[in-house]
Amino acid sequence: MLLRTVLIILLLSFAVPPAAHAKLPSISADAAVMMDAKTGQVFFVKNPYKQRAPASLTKIMTAIIALENSNPSDLVTISKNAASVYEGQIINLHAGDKITLHNLLKAALIYSANDSTVAIAEHVADSEKIFLGMMNEKAKLIGAINTHFVNTNGYTHPNHYSTAYDLALITRYALDNPAFRKYVRCNEADVEWVEPKKSEKIYSTNRLLERGYPGIEGVKTGSTSAAGNCLIVLANSDGRSLITVVLDCYDRYRDTMAILDYGFNQIVSLDLCSVDHPSAYLPVRDGKESRVALVGEKNYTFDLLRSDLPMLKRNLDLVPGISAPVSCRQKLGKESFYLGDRKLASINLVAEKQVPRKGLGARLYEKIFGNQS
Repeated sequence: MLLRTVLIILLLSFAVPPAAHAKLPSISADAAVMMDAKTGQVFFVKNPYKQRAPASLTKIMTAIIALENSNPSDLVTISKNAASVYEGQIINLHAGDKITLHNLLKAALIYSANDSTVAIAEHVADSEKIFLGMMNEKAKLIGAINTHFVNTNGYTHPNHYSTAYDLALITRYALDNPAFRKYVRCNEADVEWVEPKKSEKIYSTNRLLERGYPGIEGVKTGSTSAAGNCLIVLANSDGRSLITVVLDCYDRYRDTMAILDYGFNQIVSLDLCSVDHPSAYLPVRDGKESRVALVGEKNYTFDLLRSDLPMLKRNLDLVPGISAPVSCRQKLGKESFYLGDRKLASINLVAEKQVPRKGLGARLYEKIFGNQS
C-alpha cells in the first residue's frame, strides 16, 4: 500500500568560520571564470560564454592532443613548414633539426613557442590539418562547444575562438594529465636538441610563478592584439583547487589574484547530510523505542559562497505512521537541498538502527490500560 508523505521545509543554519562578506572582485578582464578544479563547480563569472580570441591559451589543447596520442620521448625531425614560423615567441627551429617531443612541449607550455606547436602537430598527426581536426573533436568531447581552432598556437583568425567557460573546462581536463601539470608548473627549463647538439634556457611567461602567489601551479598565458592579455591559473589552498580564466585584461595578474582571493575567502564547504548525525526523528508505533533516528544513506558535502547561505533550504519528505519492527538502514524518507529554486541534491534517509516490536503482552497491556504510569 502506498503511504502518503509529509513535506517539511526548514531554513538551514550552519556554523561557518567568521569572515567579512566580500564584494565581487572588480576586474579589468572582459571575460572571466573561476571553477573548482575537482568538481567543475563555477563560483565566479563575467561574460563566461562570450566568444573571444584565446591567443596562446590554445596551446593547452595542443598539448592535450600530443600527450594523449604520442610519447614525449619521440624524436621529431623539424620540417621546413615548422621552421618557417617566425611570428611571436619562437625557439628558432631549423629544418632538419632533431628534438624530442618532450622538449617541444616544454617550449610550447613554458615559453609559449609558436614554432614548436607546428612541429608537434606534424609529428603527432602527419599534418597540421589532421591535428586541428583532433583538437576540435576533443573540444566537443570535453564540452567546450563554443570553441573552434584553426591553428595550434593561437594566431589571430576570425574562426579561431573560445570562451572563458570553455577554456576552464579544457584546462580542468588537461590538469588530469600528470605530465601536463608538471610542464605548466615549471618556472624555467632547458630545451635540448638532439641534432645539432645544443641547449637553450627558457623561462615561463607566467609571472605569478615568480611572484609566489600561495599555492600557484601554472597554467598558461596568452597575448595578442586581438585577444589582449589573457591568463589561466591553477591555485591550491586548504585542500581546495581553483582554476581562474581571465581574457582581455588591463592587468591579468591583478585580476587573477583578486578572483583567487575572493574564492579562497568566500567559498565554504557544508556537511549537508551525514551518515553519523540524525537529520530527523520519526515516531514508531508498538516499538520498544518510541522513535527512530533518520540519518543520510550517504554523506553529502556541498560548496557554497557565503553570500548564498541565506538562500539555502532543505525539504524533509518523511514516511508517517511507522509501526515496529523497523530494520536498520530501512528507507524512511528523503532529504532534499535547494539553493533558491535550484535543486542541489536529494539524499535518502534511513533508520539509524533497528527498533524491535514490543511483545504481545506489552501491546495488550497498553491497549487495555493505555500508557498509565
